[in-house]
Amino acid sequence: MNPAFLPRALTASLFAAALSVVTALAPAHAQTLDKVSFGTNWVAEAEHGGFFQAVADGTYKQYGLDVTIVPGGPNENNRMLLIAGKLDFFMSANSLQTFDAVTNNVPLVAVAAMFQKDPQVFLTHPEVKIGKIEDLKPLTLLISKEGITSYFQWLRSEYGFNESKVKPYTFNSQPFIVNKQSAMQGYVTSEPYAVEKAAGFKPNVILLADYGFNTYSTLIETRREIVDKKPDLVQRFVDASVVGWYHYIYGDNSAGNAMIKKLNPEMTDELLAYSVAKMKEYGIVDSGDSTKSGIGAMTDERMASFFDKMVRAGVVKSTIDYRQGYTLRFVNKTVGVDLRPKN
Repeated sequence: MNPAFLPRALTASLFAAALSVVTALAPAHAQTLDKVSFGTNWVAEAEHGGFFQAVADGTYKQYGLDVTIVPGGPNENNRMLLIAGKLDFFMSANSLQTFDAVTNNVPLVAVAAMFQKDPQVFLTHPEVKIGKIEDLKPLTLLISKEGITSYFQWLRSEYGFNESKVKPYTFNSQPFIVNKQSAMQGYVTSEPYAVEKAAGFKPNVILLADYGFNTYSTLIETRREIVDKKPDLVQRFVDASVVGWYHYIYGDNSAGNAMIKKLNPEMTDELLAYSVAKMKEYGIVDSGDSTKSGIGAMTDERMASFFDKMVRAGVVKSTIDYRQGYTLRFVNKTVGVDLRPKN
């Protein structure tokens, strides 16, 4: 049949169909991505894995973001770069930094908490029987300068620990290894592994979060002006980071680990696997509120509880409006919960 005799509507529909085919076959235009810089607080490691995973597996790009991760280190201060406007986001250690920003009138806001539990632990020798946190009191406690001014003050106020038992921790495990009547601070994801490799024994582990030290950890911080002027950018960065953490903890994290090892050759496959396993075992990333609200979850009640503990410990002043240091606007949206294994 001559196409000239087809009804007008049918001709139009065929033209539209042909056009759709041509459009589908045409090369797609490159997506315009928003450039974002994110600073971590230490060298690349498994504890930052979800962020690297989101870069490596394309999750950030799926959310319209071109993310550059700027690793921290002993001679880097990425938080100052955030304050100075050189970075868009920063990975802060815990809620104490949130309170510190308010105390010092620094316009930073925590927008998500990737870790529901702080990884801070004490290690003891296997011969020392530890049934509860108070059993640490007779031991020599190896604690860093930062630890003395933070979590040890909580141990003192909540459990009656005495500073006379404290000796400096210089991030060298040898004094702990040779002294069976000592306890050493560390992260559940790394120091137990290092001690076992160096000394040949598995230390006991006391996770402070399981005894009431309920700070959030590995928070995403940004400047207040970014929250006010670019809320969509903040939401996309938070959501993509959350998805990155689900992929890293529960999925194929080889892409993220490859990126970590490239930036930090000291990271081995064995240590990375150990760290991920411990994050899962102890519920560091995904436990409590995040099981319903999604990774990154925060609540006013939890913030208030930790603030009250730090006030009692004399770490922060009761007069500050700590609520100015964080927002729940971008979390608790169940993003990514479908990525958690069902069993």
